[in-house]
Amino acid sequence: MLRMDTDRRTQVAIIGAGPSGLLLAQLLHRHGVQSVVLEARSRAYCEARIRAGVIEQGARETLIEAGVGERLEREGLIHGGIYLRFDGESYHIPMDELTAGRSVTIYGQTEVTKDLIAARLQTGEPLLFECDGVEVDGLESGEPVVRYRHAGVEHELHAEFIAGCDGFHGICRPRVPSAELSVWERVYPFAWLGILADVPPSTDELIYARHEHGFALHSMRSAMVSRLYLQVAPDEDLGEWSDDRVWEELSIRLATDGWNLRPGEIIEKSITPMRSFVAAPMRYGPLFLAGDAAHIVPPTGAKGLNLAIADVSLLAEALVDATRGGSSTGIEEYSDRCLRRVWRAQHFSWWMTQMLHVDPRDDAYGAELARSQLRYVCESTAAATSLAENYVGLPLERSPEVSGARG
Repeated sequence: MLRMDTDRRTQVAIIGAGPSGLLLAQLLHRHGVQSVVLEARSRAYCEARIRAGVIEQGARETLIEAGVGERLEREGLIHGGIYLRFDGESYHIPMDELTAGRSVTIYGQTEVTKDLIAARLQTGEPLLFECDGVEVDGLESGEPVVRYRHAGVEHELHAEFIAGCDGFHGICRPRVPSAELSVWERVYPFAWLGILADVPPSTDELIYARHEHGFALHSMRSAMVSRLYLQVAPDEDLGEWSDDRVWEELSIRLATDGWNLRPGEIIEKSITPMRSFVAAPMRYGPLFLAGDAAHIVPPTGAKGLNLAIADVSLLAEALVDATRGGSSTGIEEYSDRCLRRVWRAQHFSWWMTQMLHVDPRDDAYGAELARSQLRYVCESTAAATSLAENYVGLPLERSPEVSGARG
């Protein structure tokens, strides 16, 4: 028979130990706000998930100020630009020059997660993996409770607030009544076949390429590990893509005079569907949604992780004020403030996606429009600046007092 523990209390219950939930816990801890982090998966699973790797300037600053940026600063690769390739030509977009020195950092989300888990464990505050049967209740009564099983014991966790950082398929968003929730979604008619390769990158900065065969991206995870992607059909059979075929197709789509792609051992291969998704509002009473629980963007714009960091920066500020008996303005404005940034990122991600991918539903007219847009971005300083500003990230709305330590 399972034992029952009904006497656990905290100020903030955080559902999900991805970057958003863990960073929120870190920010709250540095301001003396108690939290418990619950995660359905194992620690090993969370630390092994291969995800995004482009960190905006503001997101980088937030991680450093939160006390989890030591390895990021040491190992992250700072990039001041990107390459756009089409029609066999390569163009460099100098983002740092166009944005007064702002840049992005290449540092895998997997590594961010490891850093945040290590920081949480160092605090000694609760971080529980492999929690089963997680349920959220009491939202309407004003007495939030999270029920879950951990290590054979049934628990009830009472909290002032609940942060739903449990991703697109999590349990928190469905707790918002459908009558209260608006949803916008677009599913794209293509996917990304991604590989992780044990080979040094063949480029100093990311390459985004549009080819008649489809989109390709040359990214990286470190100075010794490459991350590359190919546009494929949503129902593509991964088994049809041998390593040799992957490298051959990448070489074709990324080709330009005087440049060669260096192949190597592929250590991970997967297919990722492409979609845009927004759910609003991002707050329902004492429940707050953050990150993928509230919004998804196609990865072309490199915004998923960065939006999650922006969300929890605002949420931490609001919860610190609320738990100290201060202003409730942050809580009341949380959803609207987040959504302004979310929709800007949605548009940028959609724009990058339609400009760089070959839409199988499109005709020759649509293809020429995309090529015209690419030429304009590469030839116009104004258009390149717009891309650069969005890519490196718009300034975060956050209080320095909350993003750092109070002392």
